[in-house]
Amino acid sequence: MITPRAFPWLAALLLPFGLGGYAARADDADLILHHGKVVTVDRRFSIRQAVAVKGDRLLLVGTDEEVLKTRGPRTEVVDLEGKTVLPGLIDSHTHPTDASQTEFDHPIPDMETIRDVLDYVRSRARALGAGKWVVVRQVFITRLREQRYPTREELDRAAPENPVLFSTGPDASVNSLALRLSGIDRDFRPEGPGKVERDPATGEPTGILRNLTRYVRVSPPDREPSEPDRDRRLLELFADYNSVGITAVIDRDADAAAVDRYRRLHEAGALTVRLGISRHVDNLGPLDAILGEIRRVAEDPLRRGGPRLRIVGIKTYLDGGMLTGSAYMREPWGRSKIYAIDDPEYRGVLFIPRDRLVPMVRAAVASGLQFTAHSVGDGAVHALLDAYEEVNREMPVAPTRPCITHSNFMSREAIARAAGLGAVVDIQPDWLYLDTRTLAAQFGVDRLRYFQPLSSLFAAGVVAGGGSDHMQKIGSLRSINPYNPFLGMWIAITRHARGYEGRLHPEEALTREQAIRFYTINNARLLFLEDRIGSLETAKQADLVVLDRDLLTCPEDEIRQAHVLATYLDGKRVFERRK
Repeated sequence: MITPRAFPWLAALLLPFGLGGYAARADDADLILHHGKVVTVDRRFSIRQAVAVKGDRLLLVGTDEEVLKTRGPRTEVVDLEGKTVLPGLIDSHTHPTDASQTEFDHPIPDMETIRDVLDYVRSRARALGAGKWVVVRQVFITRLREQRYPTREELDRAAPENPVLFSTGPDASVNSLALRLSGIDRDFRPEGPGKVERDPATGEPTGILRNLTRYVRVSPPDREPSEPDRDRRLLELFADYNSVGITAVIDRDADAAAVDRYRRLHEAGALTVRLGISRHVDNLGPLDAILGEIRRVAEDPLRRGGPRLRIVGIKTYLDGGMLTGSAYMREPWGRSKIYAIDDPEYRGVLFIPRDRLVPMVRAAVASGLQFTAHSVGDGAVHALLDAYEEVNREMPVAPTRPCITHSNFMSREAIARAAGLGAVVDIQPDWLYLDTRTLAAQFGVDRLRYFQPLSSLFAAGVVAGGGSDHMQKIGSLRSINPYNPFLGMWIAITRHARGYEGRLHPEEALTREQAIRFYTINNARLLFLEDRIGSLETAKQADLVVLDRDLLTCPEDEIRQAHVLATYLDGKRVFERRK
């Protein structure tokens, strides 16, 4: 009897047709990537040649010879031809549901000057018609050439028959019609934190509002996306995340609608990224209601979710922004034409007093939730650390990995305190790249000594994770803010900034190895998933990325130009670059 086993050449001939006579072994790999440079990001930062995947897990990581032994008759084998493989990249801070919808009804151009802003306002006023609200969101004054807000008078001339909101988050510049329709006049006094900037001679509002956008009575747009539209745009964004190697993100401010959408898409098997959720919690209103909401988040079944979708904690807002002149600082901002600040004692805006913040932190820690708060200024960072320390005297906070979101302005003391508490930090290098020019003009280089102090954080043992704070648009380099992780790595390594000579405090630069950890295993820890993702080790989830260059050896300026050739999530290819 002639059998393939008796005639090996016959087995080789029949194998492509599945007729080789051999049953696949239970331990045969489904996928092998070999002849590459596999950057494992394990404890030793080991470099290997190949990986084998079985199902959704890494079956083996090792040499070509070791890994190819797991090949079976149905194994897909990919020759990497020397290409570099990294663990799937992770973004610690995104806003996917909002970001994916921003150009739903019309494209939004890049705006780099006040003239660009005013041209856009004029064009929208013409398109919408008289009386309709013209809204410009997240065009930050630090990134405009003139480094200032558009004035009320400029907005009036651009759209005299339309109310206009130039919103940078909780802060804004508005025109006269918007002020009138919102009831903001010389006698207006807001409840809670915030400030109406006023003309010192007349007392009339200048049009600049600090943490008061909530009072602007914007009418909803005429055309709203349908539920299928929202799903389609969101999945389009996730596919674009995959195209730059991102296999997991944290939504750092998800509302109930976003959580429901993620849950439904996950149940349909449509998610191509892992999602960690920081559930939004308000900082205004009765404290008992806020504490009750925190406890309800802990009861959501997604709190015990799997590695594809899970709630990690809650998110609130402790201060304003450095991009708008409202971050809460330990020292005064100083008078500023850039930020339209006249008060020499102004330190920014702190939204949550200590007697509210501490109970909120306590409720989160007692519920096993990670607490994080938008904390940009060093005053806010210290206030949050104060609250963590007070709660830590009652119960350990470290198991919940209390987080400081943004944490741009720090201090040597803050770094040491974070390390002692087991606090983690969620930082966006893009802000250094895009905003240093303005910040240096406002504060001077010396006051920026502990601005995004990445090297010091790593040296102190603080787990710092890299993110983007992606707010608007689909496209890794055209988005606000850019979510291309290779740009983020390059910024963290070089400390270069757009329009700024030299490097901002290069002593705080990361090494290439640290920058890769910044976007892989460190962010896995922020997700509480370091035992499942973040490194390429046997039995971990098979999330990996194939690159067109070696980030460890290529010229420094080429790091930001890296392209992803293929992205795998749970061993399934979710992106492949077309040749």
